[in-house]
Amino acid sequence: MKTARPLRAFRQLVLITGLSGSGKASALKAFEDLGFYCIDNLPVNLIPRFVELCQRGGDIGRAAVVADIRGGEALSQLPSVYQHLAERHPKPNLVFMEASDEALIRRFEETRRPHPLGGDLPVREGIRLERELLKPMRQLADAVISTTRMNVHELRDFIHSRFGDLEKRRTMLISVVSFGFRFGVPSDSDLVFDVRFLPNPNYQPRLKGETGRDRAVQRFVESHPQTQEFMRRITELLLFLLPNYLHEGKSYLTIAVGCTGGRHRSVALAERIARKISEAGYKIRVSHRDIGKAPA
Repeated sequence: MKTARPLRAFRQLVLITGLSGSGKASALKAFEDLGFYCIDNLPVNLIPRFVELCQRGGDIGRAAVVADIRGGEALSQLPSVYQHLAERHPKPNLVFMEASDEALIRRFEETRRPHPLGGDLPVREGIRLERELLKPMRQLADAVISTTRMNVHELRDFIHSRFGDLEKRRTMLISVVSFGFRFGVPSDSDLVFDVRFLPNPNYQPRLKGETGRDRAVQRFVESHPQTQEFMRRITELLLFLLPNYLHEGKSYLTIAVGCTGGRHRSVALAERIARKISEAGYKIRVSHRDIGKAPA
């Protein structure tokens, strides 16, 4: 005679919403890997009913549900549904996913799919309108994930670190990005450091055509006392901040280092900052947004 399996208590609900093209499908796959029961595009008015079924007991201990613009006008009810569920146990987590307009437009172009708000609507206008419609959900979100510079593997790592078992939540994804102020500050920056006070290799004829990845430029930047003092202070600051961010549950951080054009000083120092943080045991991703742009 088979022994009936004990019912599992329902202990976690994650509601996922956000902009079309921001990676919600990839996020849902990551939750599925963690053992969540996953539903894509569940009608908003069915979410409370689904939770009630889960709370009655069964095989569903954790669930992740995507509700987005595909649900039509009913999506406007999501804030009230979320607030209603927040009064019950377990309190749901609302995850909002987004990316920059440029990243979203590129993804739509790659897939050649129209924006869900209408095939006759220009993609940029669809994104603008969708941002406006989803603003109330973003304001309520427990976590806002920007996938502008994330690939699917980094998104998966983020989901696993934030929502996986507690003993696995020991990593924080840190992105160090160099940029040129001439082209604007990266919109997803958490910390921004301006290194335009350092001597500029761009005015050295032999270095002008090089980048901060080249050893000659790095030697020039590092040869100045103010660079050494900056690195000492910035390293102390970051090694103080990072464990405190981690303790408070922050799972990813973007550190932006900027100079005038984003080719020399910011690149060299972003590489050096990343190396210092990596030596302290943190997972690092380095990118140089403007390194390929023509020097002035």
